[in-house]
Amino acid sequence: MKYSSCLIALALYSTEIAAFPSHMFDLSMSEEEKRSIANIATTIEAEAKSRRAGTPLAPGFSASEQYVSTTGANAFVPPGPDDLRGPCPGLNAMANHAYIPHNGVATITEFIQGTYDVFGMGTDLATFLAVYGAVFDGDLTSWSIGGPPSSSLLSSIGLLGTPQGISGSHNKYEADVSPTRPDLYEYGNDYKVILPQFEEMYAQPLGPNGYDLTALTPFRASRFQQSIDNNPYFFNAPFSGVLVQPAAYTFIYRFMSNKSEEYPEGYLDGEVLKSFFAITGDPDSGFTWTEGNERIPDNWYKRAIGDEYTIPYFNLDLTAAAVQYPQFLDVGGNTGKTNTFTGVDIENLTGGVYNLQTLAQGNNAACFAFEFAQQAAPDLLKGLFSSITQPLSQLNDALGTVFSELSCPQLKSIDTSQFSNYPGATGAY
Repeated sequence: MKYSSCLIALALYSTEIAAFPSHMFDLSMSEEEKRSIANIATTIEAEAKSRRAGTPLAPGFSASEQYVSTTGANAFVPPGPDDLRGPCPGLNAMANHAYIPHNGVATITEFIQGTYDVFGMGTDLATFLAVYGAVFDGDLTSWSIGGPPSSSLLSSIGLLGTPQGISGSHNKYEADVSPTRPDLYEYGNDYKVILPQFEEMYAQPLGPNGYDLTALTPFRASRFQQSIDNNPYFFNAPFSGVLVQPAAYTFIYRFMSNKSEEYPEGYLDGEVLKSFFAITGDPDSGFTWTEGNERIPDNWYKRAIGDEYTIPYFNLDLTAAAVQYPQFLDVGGNTGKTNTFTGVDIENLTGGVYNLQTLAQGNNAACFAFEFAQQAAPDLLKGLFSSITQPLSQLNDALGTVFSELSCPQLKSIDTSQFSNYPGATGAY
């Protein structure tokens, strides 16, 4: 397929251009942590160059390089009563297999290394996500994959309170329209699996690679409409809606699919899907969810070396979905009642830099979301830290790498006054 080949070619090329830029080491962390991240990036790039030799346009498959261990030190161990698990099945599985600390609180370095070791996430994407989590959900160096951690697990770098973890980051990191988790204001939580949603996903007609994006993108469109129909406070936010929401779907196939000689891009079947979502049973007997018990399947293989899932690669997936379903880019929400979805004026929001028509062109959707996060950050950070200088610097360093890859038009300011029309936006912007 032409689209698939384009993705592969860009992913292979972008791994080389996305080698960890030196300014990313200006993060507010110890010298040892900086060296550790530098070593990760150097190792990944060396492996990618070696893998690319002679095979520049296909991911290929190497069982020895791509095998992910689920034995020994990485054997499955369910969470204990004090361990934190949250809305992201991939992170929960990583903690259960000790690819990040079992307690569910990890440092930036541990997230970068763990997501590469288990899934083959590109260093650029992993670093931004890890830094963003540390800034908005943690203590600048670490953060929780679930709810608030105990104070003993965190430092106190000017914190005004206990970080809430990813489970407490609604409209900052976590978003409405999750594949299997609930909308916060509809169910009162954002991390417990809603079995009918999993059942709907499981019942999707399979694509050529199983639960691939030809199956998951229409399912996302269905979930989007369900939020409009059922959640009076549904809000499709500029960052968590436009950028994080599609990741919740693309990550399922791009990361959870099992790679093989026959399917180098990955095939995701129902058994692997259930394992990663802590689901047992079948449609006939019924499904059961065991909270926090997400598992990496045995005999499972990650993305090929040289085929890491980078920011440019993700941007292609994001844009392809938005072209098919333009509503994904419609920032706005319900106004206190179901089926009252109203979009904001993007042109007014961005001072004329973007409008609803141009968002689906090129890199604009991703650029808009990342730039909005940067513009909104100062006001958000004032409620988290006694001084925002350090967290803002750390976030801007991470975003600098993103913008160098995407070549974004410059968004100088935002006007969020329209958000007062949406009760679901309260507390986020």
